[in-house]
Amino acid sequence: MSRRKLAVWKFASCDGCQLTLLDCEDELLSIAGAIDIAYFPEASTTEVEGPYDLSLVEGSITTPHDAERIQTIREQSTTLVTIGACATAGGIQALRNWADVREFTSIVYAEPSFISTLDTSTAISEHVDVDFELRGCPISKAQLVELINAYLNDRRPYIPAHSVCMECKARGTPCIMVRDGVPCLGPVTHAGCGAICPAYDRGCYGCFGPSESANVEALAQWWKGLGVEDLDLVRALRTFNAYAPEFKEVSDRYA
Repeated sequence: MSRRKLAVWKFASCDGCQLTLLDCEDELLSIAGAIDIAYFPEASTTEVEGPYDLSLVEGSITTPHDAERIQTIREQSTTLVTIGACATAGGIQALRNWADVREFTSIVYAEPSFISTLDTSTAISEHVDVDFELRGCPISKAQLVELINAYLNDRRPYIPAHSVCMECKARGTPCIMVRDGVPCLGPVTHAGCGAICPAYDRGCYGCFGPSESANVEALAQWWKGLGVEDLDLVRALRTFNAYAPEFKEVSDRYA
C-alpha cells in the first residue's frame, strides 16, 4: 500500500500550529511508514507535487493572492483540515475587520501603495469547503495526533466538543468564577487546553474558540453581574477568535 501524501500550508499566521506538528517527534516516527510528508516548508525544502491525500492549513486569508491560492490547494487536496484559530476563525488579525486597514498600512509602511491586502481577515471555511476544523491558539498536540491517527484509520477523530468547564472538573479545579468572582470564558470555550489558566486562578481567555452550542450572551450577563464593563467584555471576546460567529455576535452587541 502506497503512503498517503501529507501537505502543510501556511497563510497569515505565526507558525505556532505548524510548530505543534514538529513537536510531535516521537508520535510522528510511529506513523512515518504510512505518511509521506510531501510539502512542509517549515520542516523541509523537499517538495512533491500534488494531488495530496491530506492537507493541513494554518492561517487566515488576508490577501487577494491567498484567496486564490486556497482555491488551488482545495482542488489538490482529497481531505483538507484547518488548524488553529487563524484558520478556523480569522485569528487575532481579524481585529482589522472592525477597523480601516488603509489607516494601518499608512502608519506602518513607508510606501502603502506597495501593499496588497484585503480589508478583512477570514477563516479558510469562508472561501472553500473544509473537512474538519482543529481549534486552538496554538492547537493541542494530543488533538493533532488523534486527528492524524483517525485519518490513517479511516475514522472520525475523537475531538470533544464540550467546554473548558469539563476539563476543570476533570482535573479537580474549583470554578474560579463561582468561588472567586473571576471573569472566565471557560463555559463557552472549546476544550483542548486542559484548563490551564483556571488551574492557576486566571480566567480562560478563549484560546480554543467557542464550544458547541455556546451561550455567549448568557455568559455576558453573568460577567455583567460580576461588575465587568461593556468595553472589557468586548476586549475579552475580541482576541484569538474574535471573528468566530458566536463571539462576534455578542461583542458587536456590547461594542
